[in-house]
Amino acid sequence: MKIIGITGKSGSGKSTLAALLAKKLKCDSINIDKIGHKATDDEKIKNQLCEIFGKQILGESSKIDRKKLGNIVFSNPQKMEILTEITWGYMQEILDEILQKQPPIIILEWALLPVDSKYWKKCDIKILMQADDKERKNKVIERDQISEEYFLKRDAGSIDYTPFEVDYIFQNDYKEETMQKIVNAIEEE
Repeated sequence: MKIIGITGKSGSGKSTLAALLAKKLKCDSINIDKIGHKATDDEKIKNQLCEIFGKQILGESSKIDRKKLGNIVFSNPQKMEILTEITWGYMQEILDEILQKQPPIIILEWALLPVDSKYWKKCDIKILMQADDKERKNKVIERDQISEEYFLKRDAGSIDYTPFEVDYIFQNDYKEETMQKIVNAIEEE
């Protein structure tokens, strides 16, 4: 099994690259952030989060409102760590199930991929996507329909991967031909 890990800040092009690679390599791409979002739908996890952060994190449908929760955790590293501790077990279960199936190639995409996690260590190819901060900010604000203030909070909670060893660092200029060059380089790996 070959595992390709793609990480980088929100809006850097991780999902685009993962989708293009998955199509080219005829494999699955797993967006680990989405697994984390599903974790907050789990009743036990939701109750734990409400107990710690209060019921103000609930939306109208009595589900966790990720923007409300984000406003609390993105500006406080200790609270972010608590959120991670609560959701991490659920996320690991899902990831382990996926990896136990031993697909020939799998892509793991994650904005907050901890470099000390067993998943990062298992990656045969580690890719860091980067993009101009201003362009990235504008894309994320439009895509996620969030304010600049919320983007800045969320971005402050992201990981700086530059000191860590990766196999590829790609600068995304949001041009199709650039992304295709990246896909071709990885396909040859």
